This record gives sequence, C-alpha cells and structure tokens, in this order.
Amino acid sequence: MARISPSRKVPAPMNAVPITCGDYVTATFSRDFVAEGFDYDAVERIHHGLFDEWGHALGQSGLFTNRTVATALHSWQNDPHSLLDALLAGADEMTLKRYDIAWEALDRAARSGSDAPAAEYA
Repeated sequence: MARISPSRKVPAPMNAVPITCGDYVTATFSRDFVAEGFDYDAVERIHHGLFDEWGHALGQSGLFTNRTVATALHSWQNDPHSLLDALLAGADEMTLKRYDIAWEALDRAARSGSDAPAAEYA
C-alpha cells in the first residue's frame, strides 16, 4: 500500500460539488413531503417565511450542525421558494404543477394585499 507523504496534499476530486442547503432538505425531507400528498398549508407557511418547523426538524435530526441549520434558515429567508423546490425534488410533473399553481396564487394575493386565502382546496 502506497503511503502519502504528510507534506504532499491530495487534490480534491475534479467532480466535487459543494452541498447546498437545498440538498440537505432534499435528502432529509423530500420523499416524505411528496408522499404525504399536496399540502396547501405548508406552501402558505413557506411562502410567508415561516420556516421554524423545517429548521427545528433539521436541528433535531442530529445530522446537521447549528451553523448548517442557521445557513439553511438564512437561505430560505432570502429565497423562500428554494425550500419548496428542495422539498419537491423528485416529485412528479402533476405534483410540481399543483404546487406551482398554489405558489403563484399566493404571489398574486401578496401583490394585491389580500389577507383572504389565495385558493381553497377540498
């Protein structure tokens, strides 16, 4: 077995890609989120910037440092849709469309200043 001299640095693999906050969420929650079916309330909370449940779940998983959780929360504050994108990674086309329609309805309601629900689902 070849030994690497302590003074010699091993280069990083050429295909190394940094992991993003979205990757963490996708790996942790995406499968369950999609499997549970359409959740308008979750879309509404994410759209309104209410991320505590997701940050808490990341922290409680034991898989992430406090810094990683804080970075994720900051990232979502800057781009709330990034959390929804991560949760929907791997979802089928119809599921993605339903969530896009709900998000667009919430955007329209926010622009109009309405407090009324953007959509009603049975």
